[in-house]
Amino acid sequence: MLLSLVLHTYSMRYVLPAAVMMGTAPTYMLAWGAWRLLSAVLPARFYREVDDRLYTIYQSMVLFFFENYTGVQVIIYGDLPKNKENVIYLSNHQCTVDWIIADMLAIRQNALGHVRYVLKDGLKWLPLYGWYFSQHGGVYVKRSAKFNEKEMREKLQAQMKAETPMYLVIFPEGTRYNPEIPKVIADSQSFAEKEGLAILKHVLTPRVKATHVAIDSMKEYLDAVYDVTVAYEGTVDHKGQRKLAPSMTEFLCKECPRVHIFIDRIDLKDIPEEQMYMRRWLHERFEIKDKLLIEFYDAKDSKRRNKFPGKSVHSKLSLKKTLPSLLFLGGLTASMLLTESGRKLYVKTWIYGTLIGCLWVSIKP
Repeated sequence: MLLSLVLHTYSMRYVLPAAVMMGTAPTYMLAWGAWRLLSAVLPARFYREVDDRLYTIYQSMVLFFFENYTGVQVIIYGDLPKNKENVIYLSNHQCTVDWIIADMLAIRQNALGHVRYVLKDGLKWLPLYGWYFSQHGGVYVKRSAKFNEKEMREKLQAQMKAETPMYLVIFPEGTRYNPEIPKVIADSQSFAEKEGLAILKHVLTPRVKATHVAIDSMKEYLDAVYDVTVAYEGTVDHKGQRKLAPSMTEFLCKECPRVHIFIDRIDLKDIPEEQMYMRRWLHERFEIKDKLLIEFYDAKDSKRRNKFPGKSVHSKLSLKKTLPSLLFLGGLTASMLLTESGRKLYVKTWIYGTLIGCLWVSIKP
């Protein structure tokens, strides 16, 4: 009985946030869909401005749960500018929370609505979200030989033509670093050795294609590239071996006390233009990430573990930036669910929004 109560209490720590975040999705999609129709006869720039504001509202609510609710400490190292910029954000990838980390940095620059992702193609089938990410300026890509460079260039060029602010998030490893799947890590290291590249321990060998297309397509539009390295505390076992990074569920259950984020702002002039040279440059950037993570996880001096070198700032997110969005979307959703017609519209949005979204992404990249 007591064990069941404990497990029930534990599960509620993520059930409530998940229910609110997913439960408000139809409300958000209805608001966005109405604006999409109204703006059809307006220049693309006007659509983007309001779309970015709507996205800011929804993601601010998400950050309420991932920061204010969990109480996680966000420790920032390096040079995160205070002002918003048009940037490409390159990060190591180890779990789904990595998506939220980009939001955590963007909101501190008042650029939350500008966040757009380069995502693996399979994610476009997510109900409601998959279609919307594409509409918000996200780019779906296939791996290796199936990668469509032309499609990605055309989408990015369309964004620039519409003067879309850009905070484009790319995870160059192409998949997550997972200590529980050693074969992926071994294959990545074997490939690096075969290509004459440095073997990496805590990150995978990066793939250059999406990064090269993004930088090459937008080189006159971008202000900088952010090279971001993320580490989650509590991801080492009693033997000192690295464990799997927290899932969104585990993060919402407050299993990660602190997240450490190292930012290196890189000028475009310091990045090679040719793909062959950019590939080596990108690998060198991941060598730097690997050294930071070796220091974080494996430093011989225990006092140097669980932190990156250099000065850091404990950055706390104000409730003023997140709570109003939660109250607005939550209240709007609750008012819809209070009436029979509202409940019918809510259910239909889930069903038909998902079907229309799947149809759209199947015929349009």
